[in-house]
Amino acid sequence: MPELTPILTEDDIKTSVSNLARRISSDYAGRELILIGVLKGAFVFLSDLIRRLSIPVRVDFICAASYGSHTVSSGNIRLTKTVDIDIENRDVLLVEDIADTGLTLSRCADYIRSLSPRTLKICAMIDKYQRRECDINIDYTCHETKEGFLVGYGLDYDEKYRELPGIYRLDT
Repeated sequence: MPELTPILTEDDIKTSVSNLARRISSDYAGRELILIGVLKGAFVFLSDLIRRLSIPVRVDFICAASYGSHTVSSGNIRLTKTVDIDIENRDVLLVEDIADTGLTLSRCADYIRSLSPRTLKICAMIDKYQRRECDINIDYTCHETKEGFLVGYGLDYDEKYRELPGIYRLDT
């Protein structure tokens, strides 16, 4: 049976998301921002984030698959859902649950750039920088960590644990 070791509590997350929302709102003051969440993991974080922003936003989603039922990315990134709204010449924030190897974010960012946004920045709830395999800049993050497979608050292992209100390290 896997063991869950607490990393961030629900209160820790609320505080960090609120602080991040203030920073993003300040950076985009007077402009409408399009947030594109990477499904499935980012939906919980994105939901909390948009409710704390004080600027007008539009929301869309893309879906990328790379893990399957493993704890290590396959490296083969497939986009299974693309953007539905027009983002040409618009300010876009790509929102992800966790920046790990960077492969998924890199693939998603390349796709979004192909749609000609005015600006593109990247936001991740968790930046797990130690495992980075490609050069990707994370403009906004709530928490940095070095290691461990994380679950909860939208993060999953084989579609399990997303519902947990905190973030935990999964020890198998």
